[in-house]
Amino acid sequence: MAGEGTIAVVIPTLNEEASIAGVIAALPRAQINRVIVADGGSTDATVARAQAAGAEVIAAGQGYGRACLAGAAAAADADIIVFMDGDGADDPASLSALVAPIRAGACDLVLASRALGQREPGSIGWHQLAAGWLAGLGTAALYGVRYTDMCAFRAIRRDALLALGMREMTYGWNIEMQMRAARAGLRIREIPVTYRRRTGGESKVAGSLSGTTRAAPRIVAAFFRVAFQPHPLRREGAQAHVRAAQERDA
Repeated sequence: MAGEGTIAVVIPTLNEEASIAGVIAALPRAQINRVIVADGGSTDATVARAQAAGAEVIAAGQGYGRACLAGAAAAADADIIVFMDGDGADDPASLSALVAPIRAGACDLVLASRALGQREPGSIGWHQLAAGWLAGLGTAALYGVRYTDMCAFRAIRRDALLALGMREMTYGWNIEMQMRAARAGLRIREIPVTYRRRTGGESKVAGSLSGTTRAAPRIVAAFFRVAFQPHPLRREGAQAHVRAAQERDA
């Protein structure tokens, strides 16, 4: 896989009009082939501002995971998918470090870790860090892979992503990906990143009690659903899924 590196950045959005143009403008465009904003039904100017900033915009339907999957499906010509949020908290300067191990053929999935990196005061709550730590304990016990975070900022080979058979269409998308990747034996790496306070919009998950109350059950449900699936994904099955996905894209 070394040398392959066509990159699509997928940004799921929902009412991010204050930040989305700045996020797109800050991307290292010389390294990126496509920027896809997968919009979940914004009622503000998110779509117009994303298009004006030069992104492709698709209507993804409701659900964080659904938007991520729709964006990945739209990027049929990409070797690598980078997922990031549209609120300005993820630092686009870290994108190069995320994709480099995949381009070098050393990794299949590279995750940004806020726990290992520098965090701007007020950018992340203690409960988010604790949730990542607990999830890491769970994946270590199940698969021998210890994560420190469930940050949305991540890069993955597109064929590897399609082979995982992702099912979670809501906020459990990130933990499901990490669990399925560990179970499938993908080559995984976490790297420390700088995490900033959001530049606009409201947190859909951790920034409010209602957001946390909505998201937490989805994340927990996704964890246990994947953990108790009786037939772990075997690598030969993954390869067959990749071949089928490639044939669909051809």
